[in-house]
Amino acid sequence: MDTGLEALTTALYVTVDDLLKAHPEQAPARPAVGLAPATSDAEMITLVVVQALLGYTSEARWIRHVRSDPTLAGMFPHIPGQSGYNKRIHKLTATMTWVATALRNQVSTCDDTVWLADSTPVECARSRETVKRSDLAGWAEYGYCASHSRFFWGLRLHLVCTVHGLPVGWALTGAKADERETLCAILERIDQPATQAQVVIADKNYFGTGFENTLTAAGIELIRPARKGETPRPGRQFLRPFRQIIESVNQTFKGQLDLERHAGRTIAGVCSRITQRVLALTAAIWHNDLTGAPTQRTLTPYDH
Repeated sequence: MDTGLEALTTALYVTVDDLLKAHPEQAPARPAVGLAPATSDAEMITLVVVQALLGYTSEARWIRHVRSDPTLAGMFPHIPGQSGYNKRIHKLTATMTWVATALRNQVSTCDDTVWLADSTPVECARSRETVKRSDLAGWAEYGYCASHSRFFWGLRLHLVCTVHGLPVGWALTGAKADERETLCAILERIDQPATQAQVVIADKNYFGTGFENTLTAAGIELIRPARKGETPRPGRQFLRPFRQIIESVNQTFKGQLDLERHAGRTIAGVCSRITQRVLALTAAIWHNDLTGAPTQRTLTPYDH
């Protein structure tokens, strides 16, 4: 079976088209009277996934590439202009989130009983002048990244994934948002069998008696490093290898999917671009699982 970008593009388009036909309520609402768009929602979602996998952070450059590439131009003959492209993608943010969940549920490892939780910075500006006039002010804020020992202005991507790197839940918050509250909110939204015992592995910032009691009441066991002054906690032998996995997933987002080069300047723009990258990783893992690839999280077959 072909495992390259063209195969993923075809399989993803067919799957998303079938999903939206079966669930038309998940597509953005449109007026009953008016011109129908020449590019379908399934085509637009497929386009943004391919854009993220190929590393195009500029919509203008991406549209020029699609129109000049014989293979992509043949697949997507009616791609809109930059303005129309951005408007369509912003309206499809909720649909892309739903599609990511639908694809995740089709992966063979989606029912993994071990989840990894962490957050990573999403920088939105550096200069003080940009910070003062940014439309993200009030949501984006100054925060500190302990992993890189630096302050930043922006947001945080909170991620829950399986040990294979498959995203099962995520949220985008201000840089100073409480990681524990955010994790609880993410876990509440994840559709998981109530009878299945779940383990969440996180870092030492996810602490607190009330927080752990909330997870225990939901049937979730938390494994994290002991904080200073605490007695050794159970499961510490699993921390080193599994914590490395979530750091690797974050690096996949930043190094291969250009998480911090999202170029979003508005709330809608940032949300659509981060959702695009989560969907792209989910789609790659889904296709790797479909084709029997030995490594589910590899993006190598699709980034060229």
